[in-house]
Amino acid sequence: MKGLKIIFWIIWRIWFYILMAVPILIMLPFLLISIISERGYPYFFKMARIWAKFILFGMGFYYKVKREQKLIKNTSYMIVANHTSMTDIMLMLAIIRNPFVFVGKKELVKIPLFGFFYKRTCILVDRNSSKSKNEVFKRAQDRLSQGLSICIFPEGGVPDDESILLDEFKDGAFRLAIEHQIPIVPIVFPDNKERFSYTFLSGSPGKMRGKVLPFIETSGLTSDNRKELRDTVRQLIYKTLLEFKKKDLKA
Repeated sequence: MKGLKIIFWIIWRIWFYILMAVPILIMLPFLLISIISERGYPYFFKMARIWAKFILFGMGFYYKVKREQKLIKNTSYMIVANHTSMTDIMLMLAIIRNPFVFVGKKELVKIPLFGFFYKRTCILVDRNSSKSKNEVFKRAQDRLSQGLSICIFPEGGVPDDESILLDEFKDGAFRLAIEHQIPIVPIVFPDNKERFSYTFLSGSPGKMRGKVLPFIETSGLTSDNRKELRDTVRQLIYKTLLEFKKKDLKA
């Protein structure tokens, strides 16, 4: 039985990367046109949402989202969520319609084909370089000035220890949100680690839940409030993750 599971996991993981490539190849001419200039990004974003939904469906994932507040069209937000899986990217694209730009780690550039577009449309950060972090801040400011939203996973990466429910948050997202006086949208993904973690021989098709929590306004806040805001958002996400765990244990 265990041998069959291992075979399934190997084939299923390979299938994931095939699914990542297929829609990119199909939409390649349109994707290339959309990244010629930054003005084409909203069109690229629409195709990215199709790509994300294609992967989720092809992997046997179905998602259900509860929204305690809805995003307003043509409004910029700082979108933050817990980070446990590569599928966080796909699920985020699937559930958020407002065009946004990811701030993400540069290592994903190495993924064939996906990395080409990732490098040209996302804001990449080298977490070991202070210069890179300053450049990220400037690029994010430019994107917000264009009316786009920014999506950051404030844990700064996926913890190596998968027993950690929610790692400590970095300041960047909250510094940007305060500087631009934009609302923070906290989102919780309770199932992605179980469905498709970074452990190769693990995971299964099934339900992926998401919960969009009430937005947190930053109007009137200053940089002095950054850490307090960071801790407030982290506590909200952490508390919601615990609530999901308690419900699952009772079910």
